[in-house]
Amino acid sequence: GKSILAYDISREKKAAYVNFEDERLNIKVDELNKVLEAIYALKGNVNTIVFDEIQNINGWERFVSRILTNKKIIITGSNARLLSKELSTFMTGRHIDFVLFPFSFKEYLKYNEIKYDYSTESKSKIKEMIKDYITRGGFPLVYKQSDLILVEIYKDILERDIVQRYKVKTSLLKDISSYLVSNISNEISYNKIKNMFNVSNVHTIKDYITYLQNTYLFFILTKFSYKLKEQMIAPKKVYFIDTGMAKKVSFTFMSNKGRLIENLVAIELFRRKHYDFSLREIYYYKSHDNYEVDFLIKEGNDIKELIQVTYASSFEEIPEREIRALIHAKKELKLKDNAELKIITWDYEDEKEIKWWNKKARIKFVPLWKFLLK
Repeated sequence: GKSILAYDISREKKAAYVNFEDERLNIKVDELNKVLEAIYALKGNVNTIVFDEIQNINGWERFVSRILTNKKIIITGSNARLLSKELSTFMTGRHIDFVLFPFSFKEYLKYNEIKYDYSTESKSKIKEMIKDYITRGGFPLVYKQSDLILVEIYKDILERDIVQRYKVKTSLLKDISSYLVSNISNEISYNKIKNMFNVSNVHTIKDYITYLQNTYLFFILTKFSYKLKEQMIAPKKVYFIDTGMAKKVSFTFMSNKGRLIENLVAIELFRRKHYDFSLREIYYYKSHDNYEVDFLIKEGNDIKELIQVTYASSFEEIPEREIRALIHAKKELKLKDNAELKIITWDYEDEKEIKWWNKKARIKFVPLWKFLLK
């Protein structure tokens, strides 16, 4: 995906492409200038250069920083090194990061040449496709080869991007990762994980989970609070990059449909944040009375949206606690009238003004497929 995206960005320009995963290009950092000379000899004075997987060359940052003054450089890589402080050290204020996610549901439909509208027949087909998308996920290689490739991708990320880079204990890393995969859409506690795996220092657990985040396998959601200290000490919620991979690598088979579609919504929210270069922030919320809202979307100083996710096909199937939590949160957070309250369902759509005790709120009910195709 990354190489194709880089090609699409550069194909209309006078560009050159170098693949550092090609075994014939076995060079060291002090030989990178020879690569530049070869580019000029073959392509002339290009204005854009794509360096694919350049992180395989130790010390590449200084080379790129030097030639960046008069060239547009696109670098791609899956290694956590591209996310580390080294990049910012040499290119402060001169780079834009773009995170490429697996296929969205819209991209999955396009790949499978499925055209959609809002007819009954189209909606029926789309809902069947969502089931397949949840089961197989959005990694393109699954559709080229087999979903068995997901296990190998997962193992490669743990070994190559974490164990080799950070020199951590392989067995502990695998145990923590397996625990997180089995608890997607749930709250987690660093102290609880520390005690579970008999680790002496909670900072070790935090470090390992940070490494897993840096590879984009996991996304950790913080509880929203106007008090920073409360945000820091509260339990986190964990989400996984791909439901298809989660089903393959989890020790406990992911049969809870509510948790799966919540994970799907979470990744879509993160995808939109990254693709839009948005300043929006994503949290979960839990009141002092333990009313929980799955997602709280904040932009600047304003809370724009509260979102619940539930596996329901009718209003009667929606648990009362989901509605209570939205109304309770609206009052407790003193939200403005333009803040949207939304419940994403499996197959129920409506908009209602709902009263609960002495509180009321207007809530939108949006089917999962319509949310994903927005």
